[in-house]
Amino acid sequence: MGLVLCVVFSYLLFLATAPNFSFGDEGQNIKTCSHKLQEDLHHINKSGIHLTLHKVHGPCSPLSSSQPLINILNHDEQRVRSLNSRLTKSTITTTSSSKSQKSVPRLKPKSINIPLKPGSALNTGNYYINMGLGTPSKSYPMIVDTGSSLTWLQCQPCQVYCHSQLGPIFAPTASGTYKPVTCSAAECTGLEAATLNPSACSKKNVCIYQASYGDSSYSIGYLSSDVLSLGPSENLNGFVYGCGQDNDGLFGKAAGLIGLSRNKLSMLTQVSSKYGNVFSYCLPTSASTGTLSIGKTAYDPTNYKFTPMLTDPRDSTLYFLRLTAITVSGYSIAVAADKYQTSTIIDSGTVITRLPASIYAALKVAFVKGMSKYATAPAFSILDTCFKASSAVIVVPPVSMVFSGGADMKLSAQNVVIEVETGTTCLAFAGNDDDSGVAIIGNLQQETFKVAYDVTNSKIGFAAGGCT
Repeated sequence: MGLVLCVVFSYLLFLATAPNFSFGDEGQNIKTCSHKLQEDLHHINKSGIHLTLHKVHGPCSPLSSSQPLINILNHDEQRVRSLNSRLTKSTITTTSSSKSQKSVPRLKPKSINIPLKPGSALNTGNYYINMGLGTPSKSYPMIVDTGSSLTWLQCQPCQVYCHSQLGPIFAPTASGTYKPVTCSAAECTGLEAATLNPSACSKKNVCIYQASYGDSSYSIGYLSSDVLSLGPSENLNGFVYGCGQDNDGLFGKAAGLIGLSRNKLSMLTQVSSKYGNVFSYCLPTSASTGTLSIGKTAYDPTNYKFTPMLTDPRDSTLYFLRLTAITVSGYSIAVAADKYQTSTIIDSGTVITRLPASIYAALKVAFVKGMSKYATAPAFSILDTCFKASSAVIVVPPVSMVFSGGADMKLSAQNVVIEVETGTTCLAFAGNDDDSGVAIIGNLQQETFKVAYDVTNSKIGFAAGGCT
């Protein structure tokens, strides 16, 4: 993989001219299987603009395909290994908004709300929105990722390789506002912090990025700017993103990826001067849709329970909080309080929640006790606590995750177990045996909860029953 990236990077470095993009096939329109999912609700009201969020793996997702669950879990394990590798031994501290956060100018009382969709249609285990780009604006299905910084999408002419995506590939020459970013620009200098890879420069002074991921997926191309459209009348000029010329890996049929981490190049930071450094989402199930909202009024704080947003100096772009307890049937699992003094990431891109080995072992013991009437079944991939029962009829003990400050997530059965094969259902948690000792709150446990990320005030909030 390293050699491949190096060869492609070198190829782009020595192009004689800046990217000479050409028009290509406009592709087919996004297919839908229900009128509800066909409507992408970019709307503006007193609380801002809301964008529909979809789960990539869902029966009505226009990006749906027959991706086996075991492949999704294997991909998930590779992502967790990548997150583990980004961390080393250190301590975590509460972010001080007055010292660590960039000051935000006075904002208009509005936010943007984007439809968030299940990702089954895109053949990934995550969630996507339709993002508008260029002049005139065209819409592209983009995976949403709180663990990534740089937003990128595939671009014509795909000088090396583009994976199959739903709908047309973005054509820079068709946009009247497209501009390449020069090598001397601050955004080019900041690429290494955003992607953990150094930037490079073409012979015509165009900045080259490379974004690589723990599952061997990658995108390489030109750093660019254009008009970002998040609603009928909500545009951001000069949005900086990657225009991918070599893109391969487990992106399914998505056009690219939207980064929402705490980094200057993330979409959140770039729109924060207009809307505020706040966003919220409700991750939908396969049979529903959710919403991604960005902006100062993206959520009603009276509906949420909050926990401090923490910063880990090992990777300040990720979102951390403090897990303080897990309960099963109303009783805390048998874990000493000091075992919870570990970094806990909340991540939209990880599917299955990971717990340090000692915490997971205690959860497993308590959960198995509460499932005594069911026969056990063999392990399935990373899931080793399985039972012979269908998820439609299985009765699971109540499980809650408790965080510092009193916030909690009272999980429903669909957040606790997953049917891996017909008649076999497993606990949807796994141990993280890596030396980093990190816990990761995955998206399966977050589904149907409203989750608010208030970066300005350094807090994360949870509210049940968020998706409609």
